[in-house]
Amino acid sequence: MAKPNSIAEVSELCAACGHCVKVCPQNAVAVYKGMYAVVDIEKCIGCGICAGACPAAVISIISREVVSDEK
Repeated sequence: MAKPNSIAEVSELCAACGHCVKVCPQNAVAVYKGMYAVVDIEKCIGCGICAGACPAAVISIISREVVSDEK
């Protein structure tokens, strides 16, 4: 199965509230050590539900190509 073209990215301004974790249909988001949210890029489908639920608006939907170009 082909990977989606988009993926969620969490800013360093994340307050670890957990709203994104609760709404992600793929269970691709987790709060790391109570400090900030992280996205599992293998599970993320780039749907944007987490970004819409983020009260601080610190989650963006970006091109998956940007992620792979950085590695």
